Amino acid sequence: MTCAQAVKRLVRHQRRWEVRSAGAGSKGSRWYAWAWIATASPRHHLLVRRHLRSGELAFHYCYVPEGQMLTKSRLIRAAGLRWLVEEGFEFSKDSFGLDQCQARLYTAIARHAVLVMAAFAVCAVTAAHLKDRTDTQAPPPHTPDQAPPSEPGMIPLTVPEVKPLLADALHHPNPPGHDTHWRNWRRRHQARSRWFHQRARLNRDYALVN
Repeated sequence: MTCAQAVKRLVRHQRRWEVRSAGAGSKGSRWYAWAWIATASPRHHLLVRRHLRSGELAFHYCYVPEGQMLTKSRLIRAAGLRWLVEEGFEFSKDSFGLDQCQARLYTAIARHAVLVMAAFAVCAVTAAHLKDRTDTQAPPPHTPDQAPPSEPGMIPLTVPEVKPLLADALHHPNPPGHDTHWRNWRRRHQARSRWFHQRARLNRDYALVN
């Protein structure tokens, strides 16, 4: 019996699929179907995520400490935080070189990892503080046929964009130049693309595939 067959049999007799958001992503809410399967242990639970279009399954083996509130909403919210963890690893590798250490001794590797994560933490905290000040996106669409805004605004500053800004401020305190204009154009283009993607999602039917 495959995992898909086992889930189909268990969910049919225990729980029905429920469509919920795993949290807000770069292109809007991440909608999936979820099923909660109880196990023999009162502290362990199996949360199954199902893609609405392809039907692909993902499994989350959840541990709930004693005394903690146990609800499906909390489990789904915890499962949605995985994207933030993966995003952190992606930024630390692509923008700060976490996986580019050429050292072979443990002490050197540890020093490299600590320095990279410290730099990443500084930029992440800076981006978090600047999020509300730099987010000028137009309000999201409400209908599938809504006309696009004349000014899409700009997405908030991201960690990869904060890094060169801090570096320029420390070493080259010059007036804004080509890099700044290019960065603003990219953020405005991303805001426009996000708006159209959100409008396209309004026209989708989130019924489960067979």
